[in-house]
Amino acid sequence: VCVTIGFFAARMIAMTSMPELVAIFNGFGGLASLLVGWAAFQVDASGFVLTTIYLSILIGGLTFTGSILAWGKLSEKVTGRPVQFPGQRLVNGLLVLGIIACGVMFVLEPENTNWLYIAIGLSGLLGILAVLPIGGADMPVVISLLNSYSGLAACAAGFAISNNILIVAGSLVGASGIILTSIMCKAMNRSLSNVLFSGFG
Repeated sequence: VCVTIGFFAARMIAMTSMPELVAIFNGFGGLASLLVGWAAFQVDASGFVLTTIYLSILIGGLTFTGSILAWGKLSEKVTGRPVQFPGQRLVNGLLVLGIIACGVMFVLEPENTNWLYIAIGLSGLLGILAVLPIGGADMPVVISLLNSYSGLAACAAGFAISNNILIVAGSLVGASGIILTSIMCKAMNRSLSNVLFSGFG
């Protein structure tokens, strides 16, 4: 069923709307990794496996919300202009620190699932706030980067469930996404940090 839906979605979409479709697919890939990590957590796990579960959930959540917002900007469901507010970078920094703290506590106290719930919320919020200040003209670069994130999330999920195919496929997607992002930035005569942190669109 999923294969059929994906086939017809790609077949019927206009070529000019292809970046939007890729953004949606990236988002679903991130969500899938989040759910795989969540399922793996239901089985007894400790140490390294808990870390990979946390990473798959964290990166998957960030990729999902960031990709959905990127799709919204490209499809003009939300404004395509950069949206910034005072102290935005400080808020993002605090979110990252909160995510790291939740990760440490999750590994130390896996029986307390509140840390995981908080981390899911923070990662989703970070995905939105990371894409929000980037203009619509830069969305293809952001989507390429989010594609890399979805691969890394899948790789982490592969470690969580000891699936070599998922590890290899996720690594390939992650590496190719980073390379493509770098190529696109060079073609635009921009650096990746300039795209992500300048708010220029």
